[in-house]
Amino acid sequence: MFEGFEGKQYYEGIGRRKRSSARVRIYPQGSGAFIVNGKEVKEYFPRFGDYETLVGPLEDSSLKGQMDVTVLVEGGGITGQTSAVRLGLARALVKYDEELRPQLRSEGHLTRDPRIKERKKPGLKRARKAPTYTKR
Repeated sequence: MFEGFEGKQYYEGIGRRKRSSARVRIYPQGSGAFIVNGKEVKEYFPRFGDYETLVGPLEDSSLKGQMDVTVLVEGGGITGQTSAVRLGLARALVKYDEELRPQLRSEGHLTRDPRIKERKKPGLKRARKAPTYTKR
């Protein structure tokens, strides 16, 4: 799957947001590589601010640059995928070291965002938008 990671000890976390799902694996004693779907993280998520969001759990636990991270993410859009990777990374870090849980929890990295798209209702254009009212 990802070259150079076969047979190494890893910790895995699953993250979801909207329609996105991410499987994150962290490899302790790494060089700090961050691979998303076979690409470098800044190549896969080029938007300004996405990288800071993704590495937030690593920075808050003072582990940035100390472990390798591989991610398989699918579904949804860029924002959903970014949040899914962040949650999966935080969950993997908790499996790696349970003592990180209070710190990651207080920073909000372990809270899944439950908001999803509301279904369309009959007689409306979208979930809540009604057709324009005309008197005549």
